[in-house]
Amino acid sequence: MARKFLYVIAGLVVFVMIVLVMLSLWSKELTRLAFTPGAPFQNQPALAANVYHDPQMWISRPGKGPADPALWVPEGVVQKANPQSRAAVFFVHPTSYFARDHWNAPLDDPESQRRAELFVKGMASPFNGAAEVWAPRYRQAAFGAFLSDEADGKRALDLAYGDVLQAFDFFIASAPADSPVILAGHSQGAILLAKLMQDRVAGKPLSRRIAATYVVGWPVSTNHDLPAMGLPACATPDQSGCVMSWSSFAEPAEPEDLSPGSIAALALDGQSRIGAPILCSNPLTGGIGGAAPASANLGTLVPSDDLSAGTITPAAVPARCDDRGFLLIGDPPKMGPHVLPGNNYHVYDIPLFWANLRADAQRREAAWQKAR
Repeated sequence: MARKFLYVIAGLVVFVMIVLVMLSLWSKELTRLAFTPGAPFQNQPALAANVYHDPQMWISRPGKGPADPALWVPEGVVQKANPQSRAAVFFVHPTSYFARDHWNAPLDDPESQRRAELFVKGMASPFNGAAEVWAPRYRQAAFGAFLSDEADGKRALDLAYGDVLQAFDFFIASAPADSPVILAGHSQGAILLAKLMQDRVAGKPLSRRIAATYVVGWPVSTNHDLPAMGLPACATPDQSGCVMSWSSFAEPAEPEDLSPGSIAALALDGQSRIGAPILCSNPLTGGIGGAAPASANLGTLVPSDDLSAGTITPAAVPARCDDRGFLLIGDPPKMGPHVLPGNNYHVYDIPLFWANLRADAQRREAAWQKAR
């Protein structure tokens, strides 16, 4: 019996070793297999014209009360709102649907909606010093859409964009006509936000109302994306009407491209962004590139493992931009179990600089108001 037990253990050890070897050799292929939807993309009609009149179609919006996740503040942060603020914030949450059942998340899927609310809590909360924060629900593209080289991934993102555009138009119609606007999005939300800027901001009167834009966790090409978005990069900390963008890596940064399709490759002007210069904003300095020590970090939001809570830790990480356009944060900090391969701190792009981002948004709104 003991010998049989040892054989079983030895077999399990060999199996685990084989799995680890397979993961190291074919990690990208296995990840795509695990997350790419198994069914063909199914086109869906646009949402009803008045759907975003329904408060339930918003994770966050004025009037939702204390349960609004964007109004949350970590323990020790006293100020919830700036009484001088007139800004309305539009925030687009990142991907929270990881199932393979659909190319786009159903709006009634409880698990993806729960995750989306957690993401809004951790990523939109730096902006709740503003007068209003809005974050729509939308039929987001599934995580697997970004791993596929099939056209279905692009179709899924286009469907998600239609919802976000519809929500944005309602947001603009609802916010005070003379209020400054702050735009923010992370990951999939950043992709959709950049496209929205191309369609609703660039060359439009609305561009004069933009106090700041945060397109975080997705590459913004300075040659092919930024001109199409209609606003310059934020070069100084007190500049308004500009774009901030970064992707965070601890060192050594060893990014792996898990997105071979057109979603990753093509910029807003239809050209490839592969090999093109990428905007790296430094949230600790408020400018482009450069370096800042950890002492300049006003507070990192260190989340709980389930992302439902967190504490503010000052001077936790530094930030410097490298020549590839990545924002490097020094040795890997302990942020939780969601660090991606290659020291990629994608999930924590905003929490790493929570307090600085809060101050940055308020400073740029003040600059906008002063310029008016």
